[in-house]
Amino acid sequence: MKKRLINVVTLGCSKNLVDSEHLMAQLRNNNFDIIYDSNSTDAKIVIINTCGFIGDAKEESINTILGFVQAKEAGQIDHLFVMGCLAERYKKDLEQEIPEVDQYFGVNDLSKIIERVGGCYRDELTGERMLTTPKHYAYLKISEGCNWGCGYCAIPLIRGRHVSVPMEQLIAEAEGLARQGVKELIVIAQDTTYYGMDLYGERKLGELLHKLCRIDGIEWIRLHYAYPTHFPEQVIEAMRDEPKICKYLDIPFQHISDSQLKSMRRGLNKSETYALIEKLRREIPDIALRTTLLTGYPGETEADFEELLQFVRDIRFERLGVFPYSEEEGTYSATQLHDDVPEEVKQQRVERIMELQNEISLENNQKRIGRIERVILDRREGEYWIGRSQYDSPEVDTEIFIDFADTLSAFNCSTTGCKTTEEEAIDTTETPTDIAHTANTQNSNAQSSKNAKSALHLQPDQLTPGTFLHVRITEAEDYDLYAVPVSMDKQPERCN
Repeated sequence: MKKRLINVVTLGCSKNLVDSEHLMAQLRNNNFDIIYDSNSTDAKIVIINTCGFIGDAKEESINTILGFVQAKEAGQIDHLFVMGCLAERYKKDLEQEIPEVDQYFGVNDLSKIIERVGGCYRDELTGERMLTTPKHYAYLKISEGCNWGCGYCAIPLIRGRHVSVPMEQLIAEAEGLARQGVKELIVIAQDTTYYGMDLYGERKLGELLHKLCRIDGIEWIRLHYAYPTHFPEQVIEAMRDEPKICKYLDIPFQHISDSQLKSMRRGLNKSETYALIEKLRREIPDIALRTTLLTGYPGETEADFEELLQFVRDIRFERLGVFPYSEEEGTYSATQLHDDVPEEVKQQRVERIMELQNEISLENNQKRIGRIERVILDRREGEYWIGRSQYDSPEVDTEIFIDFADTLSAFNCSTTGCKTTEEEAIDTTETPTDIAHTANTQNSNAQSSKNAKSALHLQPDQLTPGTFLHVRITEAEDYDLYAVPVSMDKQPERCN
């Protein structure tokens, strides 16, 4: 039977990406050939997975739909289907405004979509993925929806209440990803720290992380979207004790002013926020914190904003993003509050925070000069390999540029008779603090030894995305870093 070609276009966040990957796995097993995120009209069937979270994302989704509508009207494609958050929230409006779309589907209509294009949903394929990320890393979505009801957020209106994926299903999915060559798992959800409450009556993220660490082939586990209120102690312990868990945490604080936090319905106050950060940095030395901030929320005064600026100065986040408030219909802030901060003031506040953060980021990066860090290679561009440390998530954080000639030189040395002892290999750990406070020091050292020794036997032409290297940071910018591979012919210097 001749296979039919389908183009799946994904917009929005990594959680949408996972949904599309599950969809494509089902379609692939229904005798479809799949292309993704293509603007071409080679596929006569197009499925767009939309985002409907904020204004800019909605606009991108609408424009993408209209672009393929034009292709359909020109006879370049035969069928156009729309799914995801925008379709979930505005289905009736979209059906009236853009009737050229064959059918709209919500966020939980996977089986309906497959049936509509002539396939059959297969329960036994639950957890199967067709990866669209580079094959060495993948996202693991552990739950859907959210129970918090933050004042500005439409996610509960779109995705519903929190629903955890059973732990055994997640472990099976992660094992399958490892078999596909995935080395880095990025754990995501609307709220990762709430995981397990609905299924097990208690927060189970810590236990899940420990089990993920036992999977052969997975070397890094990274945690995103950790809601700060009632942050689980077990997660702190797991991040502290498990060598595979990156010393990295995406934890959106949004604001620091007590009045703003209360109005945003965040569930914690200023003093609790500072206390949590202090505990994280005490218990997990060398942790890199990424946060998201929101400016211009209704009622934000200049005094509130100055508190927020001081918060950024105090904490010196390793990674930070900031967004101007955008009113979302149906949310608490839209129905109960007045959007009283002028748009130009919102934008000015965004720019002031980012100007400060750029200074902090540069200073933080400069402190890394001379450090030896373990990186994973993501891709090659021209004469550079581009990689990331454990402190950096793909696509959003700092990248490390490694001169390709230096890489060849280092590996030519390591494969042509240079002497390296096992003890020296063990000593190429990321930083002393990465292992100094872990209960599993021996395991960590053994893993580092294994990784280092395997690197020693690589030929230059064997360097591929997903390869781990030890590099010395040589230059720093506010965003990017530059490095050279550590020559394995001598004991590398240790960072302090």
